[in-house]
Amino acid sequence: MGIFKKDEAQSPSIDDGVSTVEKTSSSRRSSDNEDAKVPFIAIFLGLVASIGGFMFGYESGQISGYFNMTNFAEHFGEPRADGTYYFSAIRQGTIIANLCAGALFGSLMGGKLADVLGRRMTISSSALFCMVGKILEIASTTHWAQFAVGRFVVGLGIGSLSVVVPMYQSECAPKSIRGVLISSYQLFITLGIWTGYMIDFGTYEMTSTAAWRIPTGVSFVWALILGFGILFLPESPRYAYRVGREDEARLTIAKLAGVMPTSKIVNDQINDIQVKLDEEASAEEAQWHEVFTGPRMMYRTILGIVLQAGQQLTGANFLFYYGTTVFSATGLSNSYVTQIILGTVNVVCTIAGLWVAAKCGRRKALMTGAAWSFMCFMVYALVGHFCLNNEDPQSTPIAGNVLIVFSCLFIVAFATTWGPLVWAIVAELYPARYRGTCMALATASNWLWNFLISFFTTSIVSAISWLYGLVFAGCCAGLFFIVYFFVIESKDRSLEEIDTMYLLKVDPKKSAHWTPPAGTGMGIDNAEVDV
Repeated sequence: MGIFKKDEAQSPSIDDGVSTVEKTSSSRRSSDNEDAKVPFIAIFLGLVASIGGFMFGYESGQISGYFNMTNFAEHFGEPRADGTYYFSAIRQGTIIANLCAGALFGSLMGGKLADVLGRRMTISSSALFCMVGKILEIASTTHWAQFAVGRFVVGLGIGSLSVVVPMYQSECAPKSIRGVLISSYQLFITLGIWTGYMIDFGTYEMTSTAAWRIPTGVSFVWALILGFGILFLPESPRYAYRVGREDEARLTIAKLAGVMPTSKIVNDQINDIQVKLDEEASAEEAQWHEVFTGPRMMYRTILGIVLQAGQQLTGANFLFYYGTTVFSATGLSNSYVTQIILGTVNVVCTIAGLWVAAKCGRRKALMTGAAWSFMCFMVYALVGHFCLNNEDPQSTPIAGNVLIVFSCLFIVAFATTWGPLVWAIVAELYPARYRGTCMALATASNWLWNFLISFFTTSIVSAISWLYGLVFAGCCAGLFFIVYFFVIESKDRSLEEIDTMYLLKVDPKKSAHWTPPAGTGMGIDNAEVDV
């Protein structure tokens, strides 16, 4: 279908791809000391791009508080006989889930746009979509469908950003901080959620439309900052080189590494990119189906899709979207306060998660997080079902407190592991030839499950109440074993070396200690590679 072009990054030929990467591996290792010198511009670039994550988090955080606002219900809810207003499960689910529906389509477009427009211009264009959507939301009066359409348009931009921002960060960051920098995307998501909670808390008692229009309008500012700010940052050097802008790529690598353009570390990285480009130039023009039929691509494409779906199936966004409603059911007089507590725990622990990403590796952290989350949701489901008096929650205060405590403990687990690390792993998982399309598919999986959870949760909770937690507990148990058997440890590896490990079918359980064999005899036959 012509999705890829020959001048874009392509996958390695199997007979000599591994050996040529290994020839340069000693050169890359000799540059590790230089990699450790990380200039401010590399960190600043990653943080500015992460505003895309902040925008996503803010949308998630603010909407959870809207449904308890009197004015919002009067404008977009359904009237009762007594003159009050409420939201049906379908209407509430549609308003919440429309962001995810838009993001699903946006994520599928983001990878292609990143290959056509470049990473930087795609980020700026995506921010523009968010601004248009915000205008539609603010202009809404009594038609709830208009507000929902506005969230869909915002979702188009958010979904595209969720693909392109981690891609941009992974291609720009020095490998010594790549995991931390990509994980900062999740940190900004949590900061956005917390900010949304705080602004909702400051406006929910207002009786005018300012109660919800102020939080909605503030998010326009974040899109404006990102849309213009990213234009002052350099393009991804890997993208620039692959479209023929070698001088620009060399200068960008030098700036991000804090060295001269003629230094060894710049030459090594340019050589790595060129090696892959030379190997791939002999390949035929890629078709979209090669993300499943290319060398070891079925394995990696499905793994990325499963990991991104797994991030949602841990149950985190269930608490973020519906937390205010859930904790109202425990008898709390002000559930906004509880949301702020959860949001604060989320931010603090995501900061700790950056340390985990840098020091502990991906595999152990994800397995620990899955086991921990399993325990928390088991307690959540069983205590909520058997111990909490749903008719009079205040008569069972201990059960209510246990639910809040274990919700916080779950947030600790998610924020330090599955929250930040999935973005890092998926951004590292694919060879450059397929990266845009594969990341789009994986991120679309995240948004698809985000949509399903946000749309159907109200109805499911109405049917099975607290036992909904058992669904997420079961998913967490399954994710533990998926990581154990299928995820390779990629900490401190270059993107090219990670690609080689998958081509060699390195055992995930032994991958943390894998080193390229000495010499140059690493070539493998096509027959040895699963396709």
